[in-house]
Amino acid sequence: MNCCHKHFFHFRTGISFLLLSLFLLSCDPEKGAKYREKQAANQTVEVSSDEEYVMVTTIVNYPMYVNHDQVAFKRWGQQRGVETSILGPSEWDIQAQISAIEQVVGTRPTGLLINGTDPAIASAIDKAVEAGIPTVVYDSDIPLSKRHAFLGTDWYEMGTLMGKEVVKLIGGKGKIVYLGILGMTNMENGYRGLMDVIEQYPEIELIGKYDDQANAEVSAKIAADVLSANPDLAAFCAFTPMSGFGCAQTVKEAEKVGDVKVTTVNYEPELLTLMEEGVIQQLVCQKRELFTWYGAQFLYDMVHNTNQLSKNDRAVGIANIPHSVNTGTFAITPKNMQPFLDR
Repeated sequence: MNCCHKHFFHFRTGISFLLLSLFLLSCDPEKGAKYREKQAANQTVEVSSDEEYVMVTTIVNYPMYVNHDQVAFKRWGQQRGVETSILGPSEWDIQAQISAIEQVVGTRPTGLLINGTDPAIASAIDKAVEAGIPTVVYDSDIPLSKRHAFLGTDWYEMGTLMGKEVVKLIGGKGKIVYLGILGMTNMENGYRGLMDVIEQYPEIELIGKYDDQANAEVSAKIAADVLSANPDLAAFCAFTPMSGFGCAQTVKEAEKVGDVKVTTVNYEPELLTLMEEGVIQQLVCQKRELFTWYGAQFLYDMVHNTNQLSKNDRAVGIANIPHSVNTGTFAITPKNMQPFLDR
């Protein structure tokens, strides 16, 4: 056997032995189990029950926040074995939310998940970051803050989705009204998306942009006044669930179901019921459970250095999490609503 053949023989024999060893390992349940256990042990991250992650919002008992954001946040905490707390005023009170953030910074929580309600909360967010607390903003971004990450919805996309559906519903002509929280970054983006669609149709007229502070009673009163002054109104475009609920109830009470179209956001049970009754024609929805769940997970990943980019990310000013995440949107209409009713 010449030298080349000899080396090839040894090489082939070595490969055969390696493949045989792997085959035997895979066939031996005990060895395979031990290997998997070792792998799992190497991947385990220690969790301390002393860790506390705090969510700070406003209108803390707002049904949409309770049914989606808070449920997901609590479920995340239970699965991670950590403490979760939810703080905030019971009303739409930005100054009270700022105070809540500043107070909780003093208690040094493990991480802060903050609802980006208003640009004015930027300074409070900065205090949290400067205190060394991992801080993630969700729902609406506060871009001028030092927040470590943002997760939420592209509201401009939501506005364009609503605009396109409204155009279809009213046949490209008629009077429409906008309701929501004026000045809130995400809703202003939604309004811009809506108008970028509507302005392409000269026979559609926006006759009002109203601030109802996400209050169903205020929304219903605005809707009733608008309907009284404009009996030929074609549609309400509501950018909070409570805005949509107030408009829908007004349309129902005025016996204009089907004549005046109602589009709104997200998929609360009451809104789905109103859609089932034919009062609401479209729901443009956020994936709220996603941005609160993954927002909390981002905090956890910062605390536990899940993905390290350097020897000491904090020391060099790097956040080892994505800077901004768009969790996406979807629309519900009478054609696809059943799975949501059965949820």
